[in-house]
Amino acid sequence: MSRKIALLAATTAAALALVGCSQQAQDDDGMDGMDHGSGSSSESSNADFNDADAMFASMMIPHHEQAVEMSEMLLAKDDVPADVADLAQRIMDAQAPEIDTMNTWLDEWGVDASEHEGMDHGDDGMMSDDEMAELEDATGPDASRIYLEQMIEHHEGAITMAEDEVADGQNPDAVDLAQTIVDTQQAEIEEMQQLLTAL
Repeated sequence: MSRKIALLAATTAAALALVGCSQQAQDDDGMDGMDHGSGSSSESSNADFNDADAMFASMMIPHHEQAVEMSEMLLAKDDVPADVADLAQRIMDAQAPEIDTMNTWLDEWGVDASEHEGMDHGDDGMMSDDEMAELEDATGPDASRIYLEQMIEHHEGAITMAEDEVADGQNPDAVDLAQTIVDTQQAEIEEMQQLLTAL
């Protein structure tokens, strides 16, 4: 009888050991699956964009770059009213970091901004070479007036582009930036209209 009991105990112990190994293997597999899943989630987050997002960043970067260039032109001139110079500096300070942010997005998305060059995006408010030369050559009060008139048109184009992104974009960060551009630049348009009347 004791031999049967001993044999039964040994068999039970072996069975329990197998169950434990099997459970550990399942746990390990489960953890591996979770780790892999979190990696996939991170990648999908970075890749969470659509054509509207790619077009928005690709087109807004040169748009912002021109606004920064226009502001630098104005700030290099003499006799610019302090309130106009302050606005130009704020535009530079806001838009330069946004350019860096959008360039980072395009890198993460693997998007070549040149793919969107030459496409018809309607009235985006970009200044022509002649208009940029007009601002560069202007002096005194004329420079501030030209800057404000051009930047109002420039902002209106940016708002149109940003509103399209808010409506059609998929990437939440890009949509948030687009909404910020709408809100900020609409307020700046109203400020610039007031500054124009004071010149």
